[in-house]
Amino acid sequence: MSKRKIGAFICACGGNISDYVDVEKVVEVISKDPDVEVASTAMFTCSDATQQDIIEVIKEKGLDGIVVASCSPKLHLNTFRAMAQRAGLNQYVYNQVNIREQCSWTHTHDMPSATEKAIRLVRAGVAKTRASWPLETIRVKTQPRVLIVGAGLAGMRAAISLAGLGLEVHLVEREDHVGGQVVGWGPLFPNDRTGDDLISSLAKEVKAHERIHLHLSARVAEKKGSVGDFEVRIEAKDAEPVEIHAGAIMVATGYARYQPAEGELGYGLPGVLTLDQFRELLDKSGEGPIEYGDRAVKNVVYVYCVGSRQGPGGKHSYCSRFCCSAAVHTALLASKHKDAPRQFHLYRDLRTYGKQELMADEVLRSGSMFLKFPDEEPPTVSMEGDKLTVVVKDQLTSNEEITIHPDLVVLVTGMEARENADLVNVLKLPVGMDGFFNEIHPKLRPVETVMDGLLIAGTSQGPKNIPESVSSAMAAAAKAGALLLSGQLDLEPFVAVVDTETCTWCGECAKACPYDAIEEIQQDGKAIAKVNTTLCKGCGACVPGCASQSISVEGCTHTQVMSMIDALSLEVES
Repeated sequence: MSKRKIGAFICACGGNISDYVDVEKVVEVISKDPDVEVASTAMFTCSDATQQDIIEVIKEKGLDGIVVASCSPKLHLNTFRAMAQRAGLNQYVYNQVNIREQCSWTHTHDMPSATEKAIRLVRAGVAKTRASWPLETIRVKTQPRVLIVGAGLAGMRAAISLAGLGLEVHLVEREDHVGGQVVGWGPLFPNDRTGDDLISSLAKEVKAHERIHLHLSARVAEKKGSVGDFEVRIEAKDAEPVEIHAGAIMVATGYARYQPAEGELGYGLPGVLTLDQFRELLDKSGEGPIEYGDRAVKNVVYVYCVGSRQGPGGKHSYCSRFCCSAAVHTALLASKHKDAPRQFHLYRDLRTYGKQELMADEVLRSGSMFLKFPDEEPPTVSMEGDKLTVVVKDQLTSNEEITIHPDLVVLVTGMEARENADLVNVLKLPVGMDGFFNEIHPKLRPVETVMDGLLIAGTSQGPKNIPESVSSAMAAAAKAGALLLSGQLDLEPFVAVVDTETCTWCGECAKACPYDAIEEIQQDGKAIAKVNTTLCKGCGACVPGCASQSISVEGCTHTQVMSMIDALSLEVES
């Protein structure tokens, strides 16, 4: 292999790295590599000024590969790729090494070891760059069409936005009506607009828009293809199947409300209701007295976090986000009824964030009493004679045990993932430990999945309130628009490649591929493997099963991996 001219640039990250890693020593050791033309440090390699300095070095030294040792590639991979392109380099002869999260932040107590680890990692980055060559993105044409699964609040809002961008939308709903969980809801915070009113206004827009095609009592039965051109078959009740070509797919299938088990916090006893059931009772009462079982309701106890924050070993350890606010809003509505009941709120932590804090303050001032119980000791609900009895240990009064005899106990239930096994199998949706769909990164790529062109929105990916669901739907719509509006899409070139000379088609690669991206073809009189590059995700699952090593992944070839391992194993001079 001919001599390379590689630049290695080590970031101090304003002390985030240099306080725990001796960056000057890293430069000193890396400079001894015969293929490293230049090595240097910078306070912030991501700054515009430092990027311009690196560009000038690349041009002046004629570098044909660069390594930046800094933070996680999730933050600045695209930053430095763009920098390489501005310098006239192919973006895929740049490699980023993470010495902040993997060295300085991990080994704050041991600078010598953190420095040695950084040296080994940068050496591996240089070794990979030495074996790298220019690659080109894979360009595909896109269909100006989006499939949205779920016609609830998030799905309809996204459909209207996408249609407004000029894209055709197919909106698939498995029920015979739109609206999802919001249908039938009474007044909502902050403007007391009812759920039915909110849904009807969106449904009117959906049905009136010529670019939106609504499929009710329908399901996605089959999906082929990849980002830019998914081939989807939609089957509907009492209708012929419809086949469409969609450039992107958005899943907004919503959530299921947690259903307490019989006996859980008294559920099943007379007068123990879920929050949804209590809201129905309030709506039926109008503005008059609240009655249950032909008796006036004078005392109500709300028990928070039912089905949420269940702790280690529990089914749902997460916070459902909306429940505290929903309970507080319900209490506010109840307080405005004639002969309003006394209300007791038994909670772990009150999480009425944002503007909802104002609502919580108003409820507190209206006379509601808040009692904070320990995580490990939830309240007990039982029946003594014909009276409900709630016993709670209140941390706000030095763990005093308080007994309440309410007319109603309201269980404030949280969200859980909907049962969507068929859809998961058809679309290959990534599912998290909590049962909700998984995004790539909650902050950096919050609506994208590991499947290109497959987006998630609303409460299908986790608990949210209405504004948060709408925000995620708009984000997913914006992402779909960005993918499709130009009519073409550039995909990463890190896909599996087959050595047709040594491949004899054993089929092991196809068995291992989770994306059905490999098939058998005939070439020059023999069977070999062929990779569909638009389906391939470059995961590498196919590689270890190939006995002849005839398949590898661009950007992570056998040569690159072995050279990195060799570089990592070299001793570091003290």
